[in-house]
Amino acid sequence: MTEKLYENDSYLQTFTATVLACTPAPGGYAVVLDRTAFYPEGGGQPCDTGRLGDAAVRAVHTDGETVLHTTDAPLPVGGTVEGSIDWPARLDAMQQHTGEHILSGALHRLYGAENVGFHIGSPWVRMDTSIPLTAAQLAEAEAEANAAVRADTPVRCYLPAPAELARTEYRSKKALEGPVRLVEAGGDRCACCGTHLARTGEVGLIKILSFQHYKGGMRLAVACGQRACEAIAAGWADAEAAGRLLSVPVGRLEEAVGRFRSGESQLKQRLAALQNTLSGALADAAVPGQPFAARVEGADGDGLRRMAAAVANRTGAPCCLLAPGGQGLAYALAAAPDGDVRPACKALNEAFRGRGGGKAGFCQGSLADSDPARVLAFLAELL
Repeated sequence: MTEKLYENDSYLQTFTATVLACTPAPGGYAVVLDRTAFYPEGGGQPCDTGRLGDAAVRAVHTDGETVLHTTDAPLPVGGTVEGSIDWPARLDAMQQHTGEHILSGALHRLYGAENVGFHIGSPWVRMDTSIPLTAAQLAEAEAEANAAVRADTPVRCYLPAPAELARTEYRSKKALEGPVRLVEAGGDRCACCGTHLARTGEVGLIKILSFQHYKGGMRLAVACGQRACEAIAAGWADAEAAGRLLSVPVGRLEEAVGRFRSGESQLKQRLAALQNTLSGALADAAVPGQPFAARVEGADGDGLRRMAAAVANRTGAPCCLLAPGGQGLAYALAAAPDGDVRPACKALNEAFRGRGGGKAGFCQGSLADSDPARVLAFLAELL
């Protein structure tokens, strides 16, 4: 059994221990110590990394009793080794984990939401709730959680006696038996084996970055501490950059984007109308029963498709239209009724380094070798 130093002192960064076992293992060597400050992966929190003597600790796991360290070099059994954890990574994990407790507690108190999933990932923490929540509800919970952070109250981690545990209310994702370690933070009490800060104020800031409906509840992306500061700074920089492009200050981006989208919609409608007019003109210029190929300017992919199909329907013969786009030159191939343009599409791709395909009645793609005159000459022979 390994003495778990991190349970009693989450700020312990260095320690000495005796090597009880060291055996070859996938990824290096499996090392067991009589005691350790390395937190093993579990409960949604990643494991600590660092060093044991001259060996790097790559991973840490536990079966509940023994803590197993995966190192990149062997250690002498029976020897004494000095361990040091990667403190910046541990402090980050403590900020994220303590912040998650505070936010989960706020969501539970305000709306009865249970935390049914939690993982400290990169660059954010994933939290899953048991019930759906509105943006306004999440904002209220976030505000309450940050008020608890500003209150800077102590965080308590302890193992209550069985009698005390029996009369104590606490949150837990599952029913627990035997000793239960409780964590009290910001008005919340939860069963947890992770490492935590000494005071809520050390969390600094809690920010819900995004949310979406997930399995009957919500999936939140959350950042705490330094991560939250960096996320907000990056978001503000993006907002300012977007504001400069739209000639509006931060705070009026939604209004400006709304105007932009409205204008874009109007332009698309005008483009569609012009392409319909051009489609009719091309169809009138085509000779019935004769294949038709031409280069058109300003057509998008959908317009090119509709124009080629209109000409083929009018003439009863295959049609290929070209326009700038894709790798260099976009193309749309429409077949005559009951025709198949897939062989022509293959030949076109092979001749001009193209990419594309489709069905018998229609193929679409683009050509890297994009000299329109050469492509049209090739089509005159091909179709």
